[in-house]
Amino acid sequence: MLLKEILYLIQKDLVLEWRQKYAFNGMLLYVGSTVFVCYLSFGLRQFSADSGPIWNALLWIILLFTSVNAIAKSFMQENRGRLLYFYSIVSPQGIILAKIVYNSLLMLLLAVICFVFYAFVLGNPVQDIPMFLLSLLLGAIGFSTSLTMISGIASKAANSSTLMAILSFPVIVPMLLMLIKMSKNAMDGLDRGASLDELLTLLAINMIVITVSYILFPYLWRS
Repeated sequence: MLLKEILYLIQKDLVLEWRQKYAFNGMLLYVGSTVFVCYLSFGLRQFSADSGPIWNALLWIILLFTSVNAIAKSFMQENRGRLLYFYSIVSPQGIILAKIVYNSLLMLLLAVICFVFYAFVLGNPVQDIPMFLLSLLLGAIGFSTSLTMISGIASKAANSSTLMAILSFPVIVPMLLMLIKMSKNAMDGLDRGASLDELLTLLAINMIVITVSYILFPYLWRS
């Protein structure tokens, strides 16, 4: 029953995104324009020993703001009538899990597109591509799980956009630091065991956030 609810809600979000299109296209425009501005500003096409950390940090900054803009609308775009309708036909656990899965898929797609375009424009210094892609996967899931729950909390307040920015900062920054370190190790081609601590920590954070969202969202939903 729960699986059917999740699939139904994911299908609903996909249909809405396909009909509107401007949200996803707006994210692509944001990614493209930001990468182009970075190219004009920093000119990282020719890499030196000091440009690798700059390349890595800029990529994650772009992905962070892309995820905030893409996921902020998770609950804020739902009008009160639609929420009341969902309240009567599906469980709150189904709603939050469906939002997390949908946002994770959306963010993963945007992250891959951003990385490909970013590497094409600014060059690709990454030596361990599979490990770097794994960091993108963990980052996309981590941003999605955290920001989806925060979006649900912020949607209950009057000034939801400001509240989401305030609540997301202390959650996202530690995760971002670990992702930057893990991806930098992949760029330098270090042994994969050097990133094991960050990998396990990110997996644990994602599992904790999903579990907490599953347990606590019903109480938020009733309010």
